[in-house]
Amino acid sequence: MAEESIAKPFYTVLILAFICSALVAGAAVGLRPQQDANRDLDRKKHILYAAGLYDKNRTVEEMFAPIETEVVELATGKYVTDGTIRPETYKQLKAALSDETGRQLSSAEDRAKLRRLEKYSLVYLVKDGAKVQQLVLPVRGKGLWSTMFAYVALDGDLTTIRGISFYEHGETPGLGGEVENAGWQDGWRGKRVYDDGGKIGLNIVKGKAATEEPAKHFQIDGLSGATITTKGVNNLMEFWFGEHGFKPFFSAQKIVEPGSSGRG
Repeated sequence: MAEESIAKPFYTVLILAFICSALVAGAAVGLRPQQDANRDLDRKKHILYAAGLYDKNRTVEEMFAPIETEVVELATGKYVTDGTIRPETYKQLKAALSDETGRQLSSAEDRAKLRRLEKYSLVYLVKDGAKVQQLVLPVRGKGLWSTMFAYVALDGDLTTIRGISFYEHGETPGLGGEVENAGWQDGWRGKRVYDDGGKIGLNIVKGKAATEEPAKHFQIDGLSGATITTKGVNNLMEFWFGEHGFKPFFSAQKIVEPGSSGRG
């Protein structure tokens, strides 16, 4: 009897733990579709923020309607049109981890400290009828504590920034965390990524950006007390707008006047 009384509480706890685990697992599985839907909604919101199209008085789906999602092969800059990769199901970060759809970056290549790079990227085309008005591009790179994720919207000249939205990071609040500050992000609008020679001229500086020509077109205010985060933002922009990022894609496009870009 003594042994039975000692074992009974143990089995009771074991059964309760099993039941609780089953309930938690069931809730996680049951809520996954809603969680995925919420992540998709948040992703669309930040694309709209970057493009300057977000309006709290309209639904996200309504605002997102003029935006077309495509897949681009980074090495060639060409659209993937054979149906082998579908934009609605393509998981870009997961693809980077696969030897089939991603690759290891060498230390010389890995300016943004990504370690691995996917072979294909999603791009978002903001369209007015058949015309592409903006391109919104996903970028990421290492800051002080975390990988920072953002969307950058470019005008039809493929160099003028319409906007940027940092939507995920683990940087220090009040310092590097200011990458998500709307006021700081507003300072990106109208800046240029490339100079007249086609080199990356954009630069987040220490202190205030220049106000004189031509530097004012390329400089963005630094983040006070966040030197490493600032360097990380510079590095990720240099990577994604360089030869291993979207530059081959830009080269494959027809360069036209801002606001009237056409899909190449």
